[in-house]
Amino acid sequence: MSAHQSELIAAEAAPIFAALGDTTRLSLLSRLNDGQPRSVVQLTAGTGLTRQGVRKHLGVLEAVGLVMRERVGRESRFVYQPTGIETAKQHLERASAQWDNAIERLKRRLEGD
Repeated sequence: MSAHQSELIAAEAAPIFAALGDTTRLSLLSRLNDGQPRSVVQLTAGTGLTRQGVRKHLGVLEAVGLVMRERVGRESRFVYQPTGIETAKQHLERASAQWDNAIERLKRRLEGD
């Protein structure tokens, strides 16, 4: 993978990591990860948040592709998008491979000395 491709993946992954960096949004995602669409009212239940607050968090998740909004009559329902996490996963796999390579180089150098 070229340096330019790496930068593009990192630039795409950064907003996803930012969205995942909030406990409320992580909680909303875990409530949606069964693939069942849920309304804002359903997602607000038991959270102590207002519907407006939940909508704001869902908007952040939607903007980065982690959830998708479906209109059902006058109601919006949200559903988890597992493909939205793929960019972040690619970034983490690449970073992991880089660290594995760096550790292997260090190990060879130390064993060679």
